[in-house]
Amino acid sequence: QVQLVESGGGLVQAGGSLRLSCTTSGRTFSGYTMGWFRQAPGKEREFVAAITWNGGATYYGDFVKGRFTISRDNPKNTMYLQMNSLKPEDTALYYCAASSKVFARATLGAYEYWGQGTQVTVSS
Repeated sequence: QVQLVESGGGLVQAGGSLRLSCTTSGRTFSGYTMGWFRQAPGKEREFVAAITWNGGATYYGDFVKGRFTISRDNPKNTMYLQMNSLKPEDTALYYCAASSKVFARATLGAYEYWGQGTQVTVSS
């Protein structure tokens, strides 16, 4: 079992930055592919970014376009999402997720564990 807790969300003006964190406990963090997803009101949950167990490969949703960076610190059992140049359409509840599958990437159903989410609101 893996417990995930997100933090770092908040209210920011368009063009601003936020850094989300996802702290894990339970099984060995380094054994999991980690991902960020988001869900806006009335919309489906969508893929934001993913990172392999050792940080060797990263993947991003098309809408990111170089604005976000995913990273992880295995000794600290923590994953991060640095978000720059935020837009009002980035407003959503952001979730971190963990998968035991190496090729989980953007596949929502491949992630077995989920956090409760952290709200990001970008004002225009």
